[in-house]
Amino acid sequence: MADVKDPKIAEAYEKVRDNKEDITWLLLDYQSDKSDTLTLTATGTGDLSDLTSHLQPQRASFAYAKVKYNNDEHSFREKFILVIWIGEEVKVMRRAKVSVHAADVKNVLRAYSIEVSASSAHDLKQDDVVQRLRRAGGANYDRHKFD
Repeated sequence: MADVKDPKIAEAYEKVRDNKEDITWLLLDYQSDKSDTLTLTATGTGDLSDLTSHLQPQRASFAYAKVKYNNDEHSFREKFILVIWIGEEVKVMRRAKVSVHAADVKNVLRAYSIEVSASSAHDLKQDDVVQRLRRAGGANYDRHKFD
């Protein structure tokens, strides 16, 4: 069981969801290699590439992000994603625990449109994530961007 009780995590989650705040993403990391306690290690105001720059190949992390994209020439959408990051250099035992800990994280970072499992920056390309959000998002009035 992961410890996600730090009130800073819930506060950052609410700030990402709040349209009056500039924060667009948050990052949770384990306190240490042997710890099951997650802490808020970063927040940011940029896009997915900004978030991706904070992910490390030797770490397992969880991230929550607001993704804004044009729906058509007249409107845009904002959707939320949950990122489960298992870097390429993460040890086997940590990899195994992340799948179990994801349920605890989802109890705190509750509302999201899609879950993105990632192990490299390539897995979090803005265009690819937006395409997945479009497919999950229902009505789409600009068909050429959907294909």
